[in-house]
Amino acid sequence: MAPTVRRRRLGTTLRRFRNEAGLSLDQVAEAMGWAAPKMSKIENAVQGIKPSDLAELLKVYGVTDPDIGAVLETLRSDALKKGWWQAYSGIVQPAYADYISLESDAEQICTWTPLLIPGLLQTAAYARETIAGITTTRTPEEVAALAEVRMARQSVLTRPGVPLELWAIVHEAALHQRFAARPATMREQLRKLLDSAELPNATVQIMPLASTAHPGLEGGFSLTRFRPPLPSVVLLENAGSATYVEGDDAAPFERAYERIRATALSVEDSLVLIAELEEGLRQ
Repeated sequence: MAPTVRRRRLGTTLRRFRNEAGLSLDQVAEAMGWAAPKMSKIENAVQGIKPSDLAELLKVYGVTDPDIGAVLETLRSDALKKGWWQAYSGIVQPAYADYISLESDAEQICTWTPLLIPGLLQTAAYARETIAGITTTRTPEEVAALAEVRMARQSVLTRPGVPLELWAIVHEAALHQRFAARPATMREQLRKLLDSAELPNATVQIMPLASTAHPGLEGGFSLTRFRPPLPSVVLLENAGSATYVEGDDAAPFERAYERIRATALSVEDSLVLIAELEEGLRQ
């Protein structure tokens, strides 16, 4: 069985703690009374770890914060839980399934989309139109199923307890898309943006057509943040594949997002622009 994204992230975090403690794999194995390869298997997500061993391992690393222990224990215990998206395993590619898993665990997502409305803010009609337009291999049934997945993902915005915090910056060009087969699609989508922006945990900004140059010109990305000590993960999407950037390598994207946010219209002006465009489509 392939390791889950949660187990991989747990292994990556434990490796970071080991390195920060200045310990080798052999030293850790000796301290824990393990055979030498065991720690390597845990860090590489080949093998799981028992809760008592995880607690003891954190002591070896000098990690005493109970909140950190709780986060890692949750990651450990949830590693083999099946997510709702696994019911779509026949059409959801592994990289996409990994991202949905990350999204379900995240505290905050900051996304910059220069061409499309973010998936977490799409209507079902918009999702179907764009998925069908982008794909070259999917059947109509698969397109419909992928749209269902996109709609199901949106539950993180209203989940019980602490819902996901979303900050979405969308280029104005994406708001001017028109769908010949169903002209009402974009009007409904703009209304969805306005309605979503009323959620206390969702913020929408628009990058105007007349903006100054900014780091987002290189392409879109999503910055996914978690409770410490788990590092942020950046998703870079391109045709048919996805690339993940994690840990210290995510820092440039953190800085880039702040500059993109500063260049975009204010939240208030963004909502005014969306409302004006939505009203124009009513005429």
